Amino acid sequence: MSKAIRINRNGGPEVMDYVDVDLAPPGPGEARVRHEAVGLNFIDVYFRSGLYPQALPGGLGMEGAGVVEAVGEGVTVVKAGDRVAYAARPNGAYAQARNMPAAVLLVLPDKIGFDTAAGMMLQGLTIQYLFHRTVALKAGDTILFHAAAGGLGLIACQWARVKGVTLIGTVGSEEKAALARAHGAAHVINYNSENFVERVREITGGKGVSVVYDSVGKDTFIGSLDCLAPLGMMVSLGNASGSVPPFSVGELASRGSLFITRPSLMSYMSTREELEAAAASLFGVVGSGAVKIEINQRYNLADVAQAHIDLEARRTTGSSILLP
Repeated sequence: MSKAIRINRNGGPEVMDYVDVDLAPPGPGEARVRHEAVGLNFIDVYFRSGLYPQALPGGLGMEGAGVVEAVGEGVTVVKAGDRVAYAARPNGAYAQARNMPAAVLLVLPDKIGFDTAAGMMLQGLTIQYLFHRTVALKAGDTILFHAAAGGLGLIACQWARVKGVTLIGTVGSEEKAALARAHGAAHVINYNSENFVERVREITGGKGVSVVYDSVGKDTFIGSLDCLAPLGMMVSLGNASGSVPPFSVGELASRGSLFITRPSLMSYMSTREELEAAAASLFGVVGSGAVKIEINQRYNLADVAQAHIDLEARRTTGSSILLP
């Protein structure tokens, strides 16, 4: 018997139930993971609310770290006793233990703890592909990164500094501005007291940035386009303020033949080789200390409703984890 979070309908934090579940032995290609820590991410809110559809009843959570308890037939990539972490579908990480497709599990280096792993896998792998594959950033580039004091943002600030990239970050308070600066943001804009489009143009001498990474969505989308230099890339990552409304592709032409993409982790990690290469890159920068994972909120799994309330109210900074 294991405790887990299940939802039977979409809605607010109140739809999450803390229940007992029976776990069958892992089937062919599966491994059972006993979680030590579970990651909390805004995408979990999207699945809970129904913005992103999934079959119900179902679980939540895409990220966890723990120990392999048993493996099913044909599993060779991990074995019982391995310390592992993952960021992958299917949803269901909000649990004390679960059976997972073994192909998505990654063996953790000894120097990376469970809490750190649970707080970095989804966000860290995301920054890895955004900075190395979506656009191969190089030293001297200037980029705009919204929500720079969140878990994704703090990793971005540090990894940009490692690559010699000038990162302009937006935040919603002076406290968050200080946090982003401390982690490597070259410039920080408080969007509650400054016009971020005007400030970006001022910082770049009117040129604009080569890439915008926008996880906010509706409230910042058009402004983000206005921050781009001609031939710049708009990377739409999420919808924290609501879905981006329909727009004419002519908006891209009128601003200088811009590009736009809506990437997903699953597309960039569709093969084991891609996953292992990205993980090696992430484990390398975290293991060296060049990128530190700031876990600023810890919640018991049973208190996940409060965790979602805090996340949606933008009360959190850095990464957040659930403790089973």
